[in-house]
Amino acid sequence: MKQEHKAIVAAGIAVLSWSTVASAFKIALKYLSSFELLLVASLTGLLFFFSAVLLQRKWTLVQRLSFADWKRFAWMGLLNPVVYYLVLFWAYDLLPAQVAQPINYTWPIVLLVLLSLFTRKPIARKKYVGMFLSLVGVAFISIGSGHDFGGKSVSAFGVLLAALSAFLWASYWIATNKTKHVDAVVALFACFLLGTFYLIIASTIIGIGINSIAGILSGMYVGAFEIGIPFVCFGYAIRTSHNPALINQLCYLSPFLSLFFIYLFLGEQIAISTYFGLALIVSGIVFNSR
Repeated sequence: MKQEHKAIVAAGIAVLSWSTVASAFKIALKYLSSFELLLVASLTGLLFFFSAVLLQRKWTLVQRLSFADWKRFAWMGLLNPVVYYLVLFWAYDLLPAQVAQPINYTWPIVLLVLLSLFTRKPIARKKYVGMFLSLVGVAFISIGSGHDFGGKSVSAFGVLLAALSAFLWASYWIATNKTKHVDAVVALFACFLLGTFYLIIASTIIGIGINSIAGILSGMYVGAFEIGIPFVCFGYAIRTSHNPALINQLCYLSPFLSLFFIYLFLGEQIAISTYFGLALIVSGIVFNSR
């Protein structure tokens, strides 16, 4: 198989993995609390990244990390996986998957605003068009009629949490700019090593009650297909592809495929407002990326 074909296959695996996790979140949250789900998923992700480091013979790169690197990863690990996923899982616990997923997907718009603030460079006027489209899309999804969502009103607090998750993820991506000198897999391993350590310490304080095989398996699925496999595959695709723009564009398929899985596995009747809102969100992101 040619290198470019391998890159596209790897990107396809990542996109397909990310497309299933919104449904997996909701299934796992039937058996586990947000914290318990994060603990199982983070342990799984850590195991995956540790295996990737060994298989790719990158352990020497871990040993070369400086004290300054470990200090940076100490707070990055607190941001991701701990705070980001706690907020995200809490949002999914309160909202229909078809609402939480598209709002979380607005993180590129949030990233644009944060980069402008940090670099003190004004946002190009044309990009306000993309931002407006995405924000209107969020409004459509958030205000979706109660009838559309099974007669249940959408939790305003859940919407706020989903929006906060987008802010946290954008913040994490800004933080990764400080670790560009570190191999991507090694960086993820370091973040999850420290993040999982924080979670284990917290679990001894607050206590956990994981006693469901279904919960453990669904949590492990989240760890593998939200955290482990897609990040490694997507990173490989970006590094090896001659057309990284195409690889990035494949990601836009993920939220739409996710709606199909939400309908298939969760039985949620996808509201018209969700389709329309998601189309606006993605259109705004694509417009700005171009």
